[in-house]
Amino acid sequence: MPSSTAPILITGASQRVGLHCAERLLADGCPVIVSYRSDRPGLQRLREQGAITLFADFSSEAGILAFIDSLKQHTDSLRAIVHNASAWLAETPGDESEAFTRMFSIHMLAPYLINLQCAELLHRSPQADIVHISDDVTRKGSSKHIAYCASKAGLDSLTLSFAAKYAPRIKVNGIAPALLMFNPDDDAAYRAKTLAKSAMGIEPGAEVIYQSLRYLLDNPYVTGTTLTVNGGRHIK
Repeated sequence: MPSSTAPILITGASQRVGLHCAERLLADGCPVIVSYRSDRPGLQRLREQGAITLFADFSSEAGILAFIDSLKQHTDSLRAIVHNASAWLAETPGDESEAFTRMFSIHMLAPYLINLQCAELLHRSPQADIVHISDDVTRKGSSKHIAYCASKAGLDSLTLSFAAKYAPRIKVNGIAPALLMFNPDDDAAYRAKTLAKSAMGIEPGAEVIYQSLRYLLDNPYVTGTTLTVNGGRHIK
């Protein structure tokens, strides 16, 4: 049950995991603010359930700062910030720098600036958390998605640094998932190959991230930790 009337901010919550977590929090009675870059059908469901939806373009400093200003016009406090916004961009020859810069901005600069400039909002809630949604790929690196992996690894580092900076008043943790949900156009061969990478061998869905988020929000003695939610990929 919610112990604060201050809303929880979830970035990038127009679909998939972010949308699921927002809907589950709303069902639990938690006020929710979400950011979105594209106006998808799920946003209307969130609005009907009482969520505040704010446009955000985290690909530039100007866009990040504009979002922070908009956020502060809609609330003077926050129970938690969940940094879920993410981009998976191809690092094609000739476009590497653009892809790296964009993913750095979304995965690192946006959380960095939001955490710094919205700390005052978190301090106005009796309990306060920041949760960074990272990626299990940072555990071993990626030869095919170097920029994506590096920027998500940077987010893991922000977890440690902000946990130290904001303790004991604000807990700061991360969640590092592996495969959660296939896309509709993923073929059978790809699905079988991907499932075989984990010890559990299942497509768990978004609920496992909500369960992890609730654990971090509800536990008063966990900070500076990144939860691995990968179905046992590290033991295969």
